[in-house]
Amino acid sequence: MRKLVVSEFVSLDGVIQAPGGKDEDRDGGFEHGGWTMPYWHDDIGATFGALMQGVDAFLLGRRTYEIHARAFEPMPAGDPFGDMMNTPKKYVVSRTLQAPIWRDTTIIRDDVVSEVARLKAQPGGTIISDGSSQLVRTLLAHDLIDELHLLVYPLTLGRGKRIWAEDAHVPFTLKSATPYPTGVVGLHYVRGR
Repeated sequence: MRKLVVSEFVSLDGVIQAPGGKDEDRDGGFEHGGWTMPYWHDDIGATFGALMQGVDAFLLGRRTYEIHARAFEPMPAGDPFGDMMNTPKKYVVSRTLQAPIWRDTTIIRDDVVSEVARLKAQPGGTIISDGSSQLVRTLLAHDLIDELHLLVYPLTLGRGKRIWAEDAHVPFTLKSATPYPTGVVGLHYVRGR
């Protein structure tokens, strides 16, 4: 069985919306896009690089997929970060995306839970998901996530998209906690089954 890992940038109050750019996702009038930028540290990037070892597939919601595709598809072969992001197979959950815009993409249109369970049962490496709030909520609700890698940032955002439904009850076990010099804390959890 393949492992499904969710990696998220999270504010202290649980918001994951638009961590990377001002206009990344303004749904609901969200005005704090790019909130992770002041807290960047190269050690965070190194940890992500280590997390990507053994990853051979991305599983993303449409909006996160499109943001990633626009950022990484144009990167030339030989760019270390571009190669890390472009090499894995991509699975995007969408009923509206007409055609793939990022290399090696499969669109999942229906029965997401069964399709993800089937994907996990196939031979292969780790599957990783990030962003994708609606998809991650569905994955959590159906016990399909094996690990959480959360980067918790030292700020609150008040409102915005979250991965936890109000009635969510899913136990995880802390495997490690890593503080970074900018006040970010990396938390690695495994599903407590």
